[in-house]
Amino acid sequence: MAKSASRPRAALTDDDYERLAAFRHAVRQFLHFSESVASGVGLTGQQYQAMLAIRSMNGRGQVTINDLARQLLIRHNSAVGLVDRLVAQGLMIRERVPEDRRKARLKLSPKGEQLLGRLASVHRVKLNRIGPDIHRILSELAGAWRRER
Repeated sequence: MAKSASRPRAALTDDDYERLAAFRHAVRQFLHFSESVASGVGLTGQQYQAMLAIRSMNGRGQVTINDLARQLLIRHNSAVGLVDRLVAQGLMIRERVPEDRRKARLKLSPKGEQLLGRLASVHRVKLNRIGPDIHRILSELAGAWRRER
């Protein structure tokens, strides 16, 4: 990696470490909440994330397993297994792409759409509650680091 031509960064302060720890803690709390809510309806956190990703990308055209793997930062074969499990639960539909039978288009089933809507609504309530704290922590981090420039 090339060295930056800008001046060296100041050492992190105790407050910087405290803010970084607070941010990671807030993110972990939200992820723990998310995984617990998903588990409550019989899903893993990764299955919920996959459904959310598929739903969020559907407006941009067809979504493939490769798209899902890239979005979730997992390998293609892991995405295949994840999709297989969601299809088996009746939450996702896999359709072969007529132009290229090797590819599959993914979309949520009506049952999957309904379940995702319920889960996303619960997540939105939680984010509305914790959002201001996360925003404050990020603003403090960014402000402190901007001042050191």
